[in-house]
Amino acid sequence: MPRSLLFLSLLLPTLAMAAPATPAPVAVRRFALLVGVNDGGPGRARLRYAVTDASSFGNVLEELGGVLPQDRLMMLEGDRAALEQALARFKAMVGAAKAPGARTEALIYYSGHSDEEGLLLHKDRFGYRELRQALEQLPADVRIAILDSCASGTLARQKGGVRRPAFLVDTSSAVRGHAILTSSSEDEVSQESDRIGGSFFTHNLVSGLRGAADSTGDGRVTLHEAYQFAFHETLARTERTRAGAQHPAYDIELAGTGELVMTDLRTTSAVLVMGEGVEGRLYVRDEPGRLVVELNKLAGRATELGLQPGRYTVMRESRGASSQAALVVGEGGRTVLADTAFVPMAGELTAMRGGAPLAGAGSQPMVTPVDRAGHTYRFLNLGLAPKLQTNDLFGANGEVDNALSVSLGVASLGRLDGFAMALGANWNSDSIRGVQTAIGGNVVRGEVDGMQLAVGGNWASGPVGGMQLAVGVNVARQGGTLGQLAVGANVSSTSMSGTQMAVGSSWVDGDFEGYQAAVGLSMVRGKMSGVQMSVGMNWADSARGAQLSLINMGGDVNGMQLGLINVAGKMNGVQLGLINVVKDLESGVPVGLLNIVSNGQFHVEAYGSDVNYANVSLKVGSRYLYTTLVVGMGAVKDSRGPSHWTTGVGIGGHVPLTERFFFDVDVVTHSIHEWGGAFDGNRLLHQARLMAGFQLASRFAIIAGPTFNVMHTTDGEPVTSLSQFSKTSDRDVLFWPGVQVGLRL
Repeated sequence: MPRSLLFLSLLLPTLAMAAPATPAPVAVRRFALLVGVNDGGPGRARLRYAVTDASSFGNVLEELGGVLPQDRLMMLEGDRAALEQALARFKAMVGAAKAPGARTEALIYYSGHSDEEGLLLHKDRFGYRELRQALEQLPADVRIAILDSCASGTLARQKGGVRRPAFLVDTSSAVRGHAILTSSSEDEVSQESDRIGGSFFTHNLVSGLRGAADSTGDGRVTLHEAYQFAFHETLARTERTRAGAQHPAYDIELAGTGELVMTDLRTTSAVLVMGEGVEGRLYVRDEPGRLVVELNKLAGRATELGLQPGRYTVMRESRGASSQAALVVGEGGRTVLADTAFVPMAGELTAMRGGAPLAGAGSQPMVTPVDRAGHTYRFLNLGLAPKLQTNDLFGANGEVDNALSVSLGVASLGRLDGFAMALGANWNSDSIRGVQTAIGGNVVRGEVDGMQLAVGGNWASGPVGGMQLAVGVNVARQGGTLGQLAVGANVSSTSMSGTQMAVGSSWVDGDFEGYQAAVGLSMVRGKMSGVQMSVGMNWADSARGAQLSLINMGGDVNGMQLGLINVAGKMNGVQLGLINVVKDLESGVPVGLLNIVSNGQFHVEAYGSDVNYANVSLKVGSRYLYTTLVVGMGAVKDSRGPSHWTTGVGIGGHVPLTERFFFDVDVVTHSIHEWGGAFDGNRLLHQARLMAGFQLASRFAIIAGPTFNVMHTTDGEPVTSLSQFSKTSDRDVLFWPGVQVGLRL
């Protein structure tokens, strides 16, 4: 025995020295470039949710994926140049983080339009080869690209990636290489949905990263788990759509000895735990009504979801029945949702309308049902003011939801599913499904799915899917699909689609699709698709459609501007007005008295003619169409000194034949005034002119050509000739051919 102990005492130090040392944890820093572009260029339907998808994916990476705020780069609604700048900046960010003993991971996410050749950004294309090259040049240990766009599988297929249901990687904190995930195969379209408020693929991928894809229950979601969840859910939800089934694809070249963890639910302070007894398809919505997570849960195992602290509503579809539960996910804890928390969505109102159920038929006592956590349901609320209404006087705890509310003063409700009327105001701390009317105002802290009518004003903190009508002001803080009609003003703080009509002003601080009308000002601080009409002024950062007003101003206009003054930064379409100003005319034409185009014509001409020995004209317009303003001075034969002067306006066309040789064809009408006499003349001169020109330098040309002239009086008196080529007669109309020669600057 002592000999054995002696042997062990000598052997153990040797074994300890020979045993491999436990590797020290490697510091990992993750970077993310998030790109969202709704505009895919002319001929393509504008997407609604590409920017939203990029923001949602970025949020989950920051909350659960280890991406610090300073390591997250967003590029929204940019063109090719903006993407190139973002990629260069992203590469510099990743390169600056390289350090001995540290590992970096870089992720590029894109949501928007694409085709078989590349990403479509407004009118530009960024090729898949360029994107793959940019990905490969990132100085990171792991490089991930996620594309949610049509035919994006082409990027994965370029090096052998194919459409498959899932993948397995060889893994760990020592993983090296790249991964490319795409929302569809190379010959499929990627689809988005108004129901989920985003694209199918990104919605399912985000749901998976928040915990729905955690198949092992270890509180971590790997790249394999996230992709597998997104693949099956996307395929299942698109099989019956008009565009057909959508199959995500991938190209993976990773090497290592562990799993590539995408999100870690153990790092968040707010966790929603779906209890073991909960089963069915679940839809988790936040307080404004946005769909945050969707999953199909089976009974028998709990599922954890990493969320932001706040109020949530969980809708469940199970065995042909619908139910819901409401709860608050608190900071720094785990909120457990049990099966008993769900109540039927339609059963309560049916029971209330039918009175007490018959005994012997599974009846229960008539009690005030609790429809959501912290909320009590009552069919009717009557009152004068908060604390002086039935919602508060009969022992309710927390918020009270109603189907009908009538108040002589101010009513305070939780959620409204029906009709509310108040002489003062209606105040809803939650959403409404129905109609609210008030003399004073209506305030909804959640979403509106219905109508609000008020003499004072209407306010909605969440999205509005319906209509707001007010004599005063309508405000929708989160836009939506709505109609706003006001005598005062309509305001949408974010993008919206629908109709805005106001006597005062209509304002959208984001993108807008629909119809805007105002007596004062119609403004869109983003991209406008539709029609803007006002008596005063229309303004849109980018317009796709028509602007009709006294003054129209647009940054990037594709359509029509009709008004007295039209101003556009970039123009593709028609401008009709007295004064048209365009910085960059790509296609189309301005038609007006004065057309100023930066990349069009702007010429001063000095010439003599058989009518006037001195003329100065200004020609402005597009490349092929121009207007001209002319002032001239002349004398008849045998006259000493000037005998008359003329003012004229005309319209014509410019025909470039070669780089130096061109023709101008126009018609000009002149008013003839006696020198030193009254301004109003009684003679008009109409000219049809053909002017040939030769460009000697970039801003200097010789011009000359014939004219055909018609002159008549306005009072029926005989007309006096002004030209060396015509004779005076006793008629009130003269015809003759003429000529003009001069210089163009």
